[in-house]
Amino acid sequence: MPATIQVILQQDVPNVGSSGELVKVRPGFARNYLLPRQLAVPATIAQVHRVEHEKAVALAKAEKLKKESRELAQKLSALQITIARAVGEDDKLFGSVTAKEIHAAVEAQGITFDRKKMQLAEPLKQLGAVEIPVKLLSDVVATLKVEVVKK
Repeated sequence: MPATIQVILQQDVPNVGSSGELVKVRPGFARNYLLPRQLAVPATIAQVHRVEHEKAVALAKAEKLKKESRELAQKLSALQITIARAVGEDDKLFGSVTAKEIHAAVEAQGITFDRKKMQLAEPLKQLGAVEIPVKLLSDVVATLKVEVVKK
């Protein structure tokens, strides 16, 4: 009887491995715990090839997403948005400029992105130029230049 057998994990299993990983475990652990709960499948040649193919597809998707995000970041960084607002005494804004309004102004320029990726801590309440970071991916950040002017 073999001391260990190889299985491919279908889900993350604490202290064993993560999803898609090829691991060696004791036969009893595989037979009594992993296989009945569909946490793993036996490591046949077909299953190993399937997992490798899925990893290659996921890697290609990630690369494509990163490339698209970099292109979007360049477009956003090159953009200068100007928003006109009514002001009162001492150049105080009536109300504020929110992320929703900034997003609408960017979309009017023909560039679409997820508004929730904008790192605007609070609405803009004064005149002037502001640089707003837009975190598209964990390692792709664009800087959106927004200027609030008098109407």
